[in-house]
Amino acid sequence: MTHTVSPRRLALALLIALGLNGCGHQLNNQAPAAQPPDAATAPKLERIEAAPAPSPVAAKQVPMPRMAISAPAYMPAPPRPIAPPPSTAQYPRFDDRPWQRVAEAPVSTFSASVDTGSYANVRRFLNRGALPPRDAVRVEELVNYFGYDYAAPAANAATPFAVDARLVASPWNAERGLLRIAVKGQDLAKQSLPPANLVFLVDVSGSMGPQDRLPLVRSALHLLTNQLRAQDRVAIVSYASGTRVVLEATPGDRKDAIHAAIDTLNAGGGTYGEAGIRLAYAQARAGFIGEGINRVLLATDGDLNIGVTSADELKTLVEGERKRGVSLTALGVGDSNYNEALMKKLADVGDGSYHYLDTLQEAHKVLVNEMTSTLAVIAQDLKLQIEFNPVLVQEYRLIGYELNNLTRQQFNDDKVDAGDIGAGHTVTALYEIIPTGAKGTVDPLRYGEVKDAKSADPHAKELAWLKLRYKQPGQAESKLVQLPITKAAAWPALAKADADLRFAVAVAAWGQWLRGSTQIGDYGPAQIAALAHDARSGDRYGHRAEFERLVELSGSLKR
Repeated sequence: MTHTVSPRRLALALLIALGLNGCGHQLNNQAPAAQPPDAATAPKLERIEAAPAPSPVAAKQVPMPRMAISAPAYMPAPPRPIAPPPSTAQYPRFDDRPWQRVAEAPVSTFSASVDTGSYANVRRFLNRGALPPRDAVRVEELVNYFGYDYAAPAANAATPFAVDARLVASPWNAERGLLRIAVKGQDLAKQSLPPANLVFLVDVSGSMGPQDRLPLVRSALHLLTNQLRAQDRVAIVSYASGTRVVLEATPGDRKDAIHAAIDTLNAGGGTYGEAGIRLAYAQARAGFIGEGINRVLLATDGDLNIGVTSADELKTLVEGERKRGVSLTALGVGDSNYNEALMKKLADVGDGSYHYLDTLQEAHKVLVNEMTSTLAVIAQDLKLQIEFNPVLVQEYRLIGYELNNLTRQQFNDDKVDAGDIGAGHTVTALYEIIPTGAKGTVDPLRYGEVKDAKSADPHAKELAWLKLRYKQPGQAESKLVQLPITKAAAWPALAKADADLRFAVAVAAWGQWLRGSTQIGDYGPAQIAALAHDARSGDRYGHRAEFERLVELSGSLKR
């Protein structure tokens, strides 16, 4: 009788047979051969016959036997993706300026600013595929990032800057106007700068390790070192968990020694910023140059975690050193832990400017192309105040400068700190105005008094009265500059304005759009890019062309 054996039993039998054969072979190699057992006593083995070969059709239907593979006792879980650390970046918070009725608040006062950090930081966000946080966008810093070909003061001018005011129609509301106030500082040749006593204060804490932080700062300082003259002096101070004088004051023509000291800066440890700032100022005082430039250049992500970390206490420290004649410029780097609020505050009270370095090209712009503007101050504590005429202007709003607001009384108070203007710097401010008789945004007071346009007021044709206060470097008493802004017969169309004015309006519009402002209606990236494209003349470094690309990119990122 023939037994049919299943494929599984056949495979099992073959495995057993192979195992026994292997054991017997091993034993034959280790012991004498055993005698064959007697037939009577030999155990009987069941005879297993192979099943007949299946037909081709059956072979297709019968699966091949599978070998059972036992799983290991422990199977490691697949690795989970590491989430990026939560952002702790800090930006100064503020609300957009509201409209003001001239009959109730005719005077607007603010401090000048030449900070540009917001633009470079916004660019970093966009190049990484994200729109910037609202509070990272400061319209005036976007506008003042660009150079404008404003008329410079005459060589024998009484003031170190020239002022110009222009009025055009608003591109987002034809019934309204835009008033541009432009300030152009006297330019100085690099060779004619006073001798500079500089202290590079570099954060070398662990958070500065990434390529876009300390390595970028080292490259930036190398660029600045190449611009130094023999009469300049440089010291280098670093801070992490502790502080260190990396290089004592060294003449600017000893570039090899300065470059070598910069190359020794490596990241690691905590962030004892307060002690670093104190040590840097001590070095600056030790090398103080009378009638020269005495400045600390702070390069950091602002992530302080040892010693005094309060912004107000650090502000007091920097403010005290400013009064002793040593200023501070802040060069910010970093992203997720970046403390821009601190960087901007220290630069503002330190009589310096704030810049953000997102690329080496930006460092070249700030420290090479604009070296004289960054280091040499021609006017200190510059304040602007404008009084609008209610006969011609019903409402106004200043675009930007929310963090530079001053009271009407502070304009005449020489103890109040304000912005400093460097050699060749330009300052641009834009007001949007609603003429008297047009539809406004604020209800008038019931008992407010408004002059009639037909009155005998001798200033009836003046749109506004502009005043500026500033101090000569090192002086305690301010000087006053004032001039009228007269109204033309009609506001010229923006298309007829010069390229600089048109481009400044495009940048201001983009800043408002990025902040989600409702003041510009449906005016968005398409119109802004077109306006900027037509105003790209004189784009020596390609900054305006880059702006146009960023505007288009931001429009694509909007959800």
